[in-house]
Amino acid sequence: MIFALACTATPSKADEKTNEKSSASRSREKSRQPSSRIKSKRNTNRSKSGEARQELVDALRLVKIGKFEEASIKLFQLSHSPRFRDRKMQIKYLLGLMLYQMKLPQVAAFQFISVVKDGNNKYLRQSLEKLSLAADSLGDDTMLNYAISRVKVDDFPRVHRDMLFYRIGEFQLRNQQFQEAAQSFQRVASSSSLYPRSKYLEGLAQAESGNVKKAFDAFEELADGREAYGVTDVSRVSGLIGKARVLYQAKKWEEAIEAYRQVPVDTEAWHETLFESSWAMLRSGRFRSALSNFHSLHSDYYEERYLPESLLLRSIVYLYICKYDEMEKVLNLFNKLYKPVYKDVLAFLKNRSPDQYFVEVAEKFIRWKNQDDSSDSVSKGGIPLTVVRKIFKEGDFLRSYAYIKRILKEKELLEAMDIKWRKSAIGVYSKKILQKRLVKARKRAGLQVRAHLESIREDLFDLFEQEGFIRYEMINGKKESIKKKLAGKDLPEEEQIDDGSERDYYVQNGYEYWPFRGEYWLDELGNYHYVGTQSCN
Repeated sequence: MIFALACTATPSKADEKTNEKSSASRSREKSRQPSSRIKSKRNTNRSKSGEARQELVDALRLVKIGKFEEASIKLFQLSHSPRFRDRKMQIKYLLGLMLYQMKLPQVAAFQFISVVKDGNNKYLRQSLEKLSLAADSLGDDTMLNYAISRVKVDDFPRVHRDMLFYRIGEFQLRNQQFQEAAQSFQRVASSSSLYPRSKYLEGLAQAESGNVKKAFDAFEELADGREAYGVTDVSRVSGLIGKARVLYQAKKWEEAIEAYRQVPVDTEAWHETLFESSWAMLRSGRFRSALSNFHSLHSDYYEERYLPESLLLRSIVYLYICKYDEMEKVLNLFNKLYKPVYKDVLAFLKNRSPDQYFVEVAEKFIRWKNQDDSSDSVSKGGIPLTVVRKIFKEGDFLRSYAYIKRILKEKELLEAMDIKWRKSAIGVYSKKILQKRLVKARKRAGLQVRAHLESIREDLFDLFEQEGFIRYEMINGKKESIKKKLAGKDLPEEEQIDDGSERDYYVQNGYEYWPFRGEYWLDELGNYHYVGTQSCN
């Protein structure tokens, strides 16, 4: 009965109202619960946002007060945080500035490159400017080309525009855009420290494009403008050499010879210009003057210079004046000096990694420069010292070598910093960057060494062939001379000008005469005069 009553009983109106109220109350409670959660989340987000903003403010404060190391640690952390995704380019740019101020241009450059690659941000122009300055201080051609190809001259600060014009000119010159390069170099202000180099390269660009007159004017302006800095000023000497080479290019032999004579003896370039002037003397038929030059060129003071062509040129001059015995001595000397060099280069080109090429060449050059070893010990084994010195005159290798030295200097600076910074994330990152760049730079320099060695090998091979042709002409000349003697058709023998030791006519003309006794004196170089005559019948 109870069961039946429970099943059949119906709720009263009062009960229904009570149920509706309780249901509505529960519904309101449920709706209030999500709202409170959302508010809680919002408060949490605001708290986190405030903390993030404060972190950035703290980092910027460190930047402003010049605490570059602390600021770089903080900025590097923020640059990798997803909370600062919207401010990442600003942070990267500021981090690059801090590293640049800390004299770490290579590490700084990577931050500026990140901003440049992003492209669409308000820090692009400033990053390009700083990237150009960092690349300029490093001398990194690849980075310079990257920056220059994207920079706008009008957007670049006026204070650094001379550097920009100079680097643009270099880039154009390497790409054989000679006229454009000359115009870029002309835009460098005369008050700039880059002006002497830009004026020389302007002349070079004009000469390469065939504008001999403009090239001569540029070199002359450079030489005249540097007179106040002394006769041995490097820029002045470069201008003089440029003038002489332009005159030689124009086939004005006598004027070229006079221009070469203006180069001071006590300069690094004098030995090379002495050889170049010998070519001008040969072209103008001044054989005695050419032989006078060769006497200085081939003295003991220059035995470590790489100039195989000069010996063959000397033998050709002897051929012209029928001095076959002297000619044979020179050809034998050529083989004695350069056949071992050729063999050493061939052996050195086998089974070496690019890094080994660089290390061995650099170590030998440094030993010779510091004179830690005697000349003989430096020359023995491996690559010959004469070849090493030649490689260290090649422009591409010199740029790579200078870049490697700058990276090593940056690495030393990094290792001297506070241990807290070195162990921080930015410190570890910087060390990895520099190590990777160093490995790549050494590899590139090693490949350049190998390329120059291959070029030397090919040149020597060609010169040995030429030596064979010259020797053949010498044998023919000797044979013809003997035939004439046998036929009695040679001229009556007369005393040659070089048979005696008296030189009264030199003294009468204002010279002091000292016969050569087999000894070379440094102050006599360039003052030797060949007094023999031709022996042709």
